[in-house]
Amino acid sequence: EIMGYPDFPIPGEGVSYIPAAEMLAFLKSYAKSFGVTSVINFNHHVLRVRPVGQPTEKYTWEVMVKDLPNETLNTLHFDFIFVCNGHYHTPYSPRYPGQDSYRGVITHSHDYRRPEPYKGKAVLVIGAGPSGMDIAYDISKHAERVTLSHHLPETPKTIFPDNVTQRPDPVNFTVDGVVFKDGSRATFDEVLYCTGYRYTFPFLSVDCGITVEENFVQPLYKHCVNINYPTMGFAGLPFYVCACQMIDLQVRFCVKLWTGGVPMPSRKEMIDDTQREMEERFQKRGYKKRHAHMMGPDQGKYYADLAASAGLVPLKPVITKLHNESSQKFLDDLTNFRNEVYKILDDETFIQVK
Repeated sequence: EIMGYPDFPIPGEGVSYIPAAEMLAFLKSYAKSFGVTSVINFNHHVLRVRPVGQPTEKYTWEVMVKDLPNETLNTLHFDFIFVCNGHYHTPYSPRYPGQDSYRGVITHSHDYRRPEPYKGKAVLVIGAGPSGMDIAYDISKHAERVTLSHHLPETPKTIFPDNVTQRPDPVNFTVDGVVFKDGSRATFDEVLYCTGYRYTFPFLSVDCGITVEENFVQPLYKHCVNINYPTMGFAGLPFYVCACQMIDLQVRFCVKLWTGGVPMPSRKEMIDDTQREMEERFQKRGYKKRHAHMMGPDQGKYYADLAASAGLVPLKPVITKLHNESSQKFLDDLTNFRNEVYKILDDETFIQVK
């Protein structure tokens, strides 16, 4: 209901949570329907993107790419750039004292595929975000015991299997396990980090003026326009969102600015707008820098602001409402929430039919 695009919904009814293979098929269908696939140069590695010219004057974008099959380098020029490399490819794994002496296996959720390899093992899952909770539940069906380590202010309400226990953050590793913040300790065969990812843009030259500090990408206007060079857009940086719906809106927003549909704000206007938002997040609400692009309860406000700023059709409020409902059900009943089925009645209302 909420994972499709505004002009291209996921077909079918009767199932609200579709498997990954079906989602991939949907995305391929979207690309084929709009002729996207035919204009993509596959097997090209972007090595460098840099502006040519000054931001106060006419400038273009120089892009150096490597043609992988032919092992040749090519330089291309563009008027506009969208950075769409995602942010689930460079794992973030914290370091703990004694970690190098640990003799077990340490991996990251980025590399998790199946629960069967954990059969009969004692596993520590660090992090209780969506991946941590999901993976802890998944491997509990095969592991001897699973420990979910986190610093959530409240213990998740969901009922885990009996072989899953919860502990606070680790303090240090030992040769065969971990010591936790409450002084308890346990041995583990494997440790699985579910601690998130880093925003990385290795192909952007320093000249682009984009920096990443504690996962805060800046300077960006409304999380998607490079303030230093506004013909560079970023799609999909915010998290805890309705991804496809949001990305569609961000792209429309950037294109509206670039084509003159609405005036491009001045550099000062963009900086002031961003500073107001971040002051609200950091000072008034206590967010850390790493939460700069976290939406969650703010996503509806963000979508409305994007649409209003560029005169776009806003996302239907029911999309955000249903996303919030699904997120809460995930926390409350990890075992059964995927069996539930929803139906959207109108722009504001949905019902649960199963």
